Amino acid sequence: MDKDYRALLEKQQYRIYRDHSAVKMCHWLKESLIHGRTCYKQDFYGIKSHRCLQMTPAINECSHQCVFCWRVQGKDFEVKEWAEPKEMLDALIEKQRKLITGFKGDDRCSREMYEEARLPNQVAISLAGEPITYPHLSDFLKECHSRGMMTFLVTNGTYPEQIEALDTLPRQLYVTVAAPDRDTYRKVCIPKIDDGWERIMRTLELLPSLDTRTVVRHTLVKGWNMHNPEKYAELDRIADPDLIEPKGYVFVGGSRQRLSMDCMPSFKEIREFSDEIGSVLGMEVLREKEDSRVVLLGRPGIELDVTKLYGSQR
Repeated sequence: MDKDYRALLEKQQYRIYRDHSAVKMCHWLKESLIHGRTCYKQDFYGIKSHRCLQMTPAINECSHQCVFCWRVQGKDFEVKEWAEPKEMLDALIEKQRKLITGFKGDDRCSREMYEEARLPNQVAISLAGEPITYPHLSDFLKECHSRGMMTFLVTNGTYPEQIEALDTLPRQLYVTVAAPDRDTYRKVCIPKIDDGWERIMRTLELLPSLDTRTVVRHTLVKGWNMHNPEKYAELDRIADPDLIEPKGYVFVGGSRQRLSMDCMPSFKEIREFSDEIGSVLGMEVLREKEDSRVVLLGRPGIELDVTKLYGSQR
């Protein structure tokens, strides 16, 4: 990893292990500990915001340079030696413990919640880069599950072979579909590979065969990809996901160099767009969270609480 890149990430409060893996304290972990405000994943799926480990096993590369991405871009590098799963998980948990040390003396944070936060039982594998490229991902997921940890994995969909090769699947698999068609995809996601759209199509075709909870996420950027909801619905029909998350773009991080605040859709616009997708698919709004700018679409009666699907977390 380039030294200047590492210094920039550390300034942004990333904590890095063995060059390619990293952890960063989530905004909602802080909000949960200090103000009792929780992320949409807790409200939708029953996990606990203050016990979440937001991490990536592969910060080193991504096949996209999305205009809406808040992360640092253009710093890809080759990894010569990958950390083993148990070693990496232990190290990142310890690094997060150091990040949250200051909450111990904050009167607004209960001692009980602080101690729970030191023992994360939810892993959001999505922080930066493309996590599916970590070569030991199956074993990492297995290690997490052996500790009673819930796992949510987010992928951009351009690595169908790696998804298909997983022996162990995450408890919830997200695929981001940020365009209704190839032309919009090239404009919004700026792929580094020539066949990115075709690869995403193969991933969507693969999803119905996977024995885990699947979610398609539509990141909506006003003026860029927030059009043709019926075409998004056609893609969703191919994937046949358990749930769909239309989620509004937020003007933060590196995206501020490429977009403006006008690109943030209002929650009313997100809700209306979601309703249009749902009407095509026979889905309805099951949950919504305005401060996270996200709507959850699904079929009535589906169990949302992942702890009920996979057992209680330790």
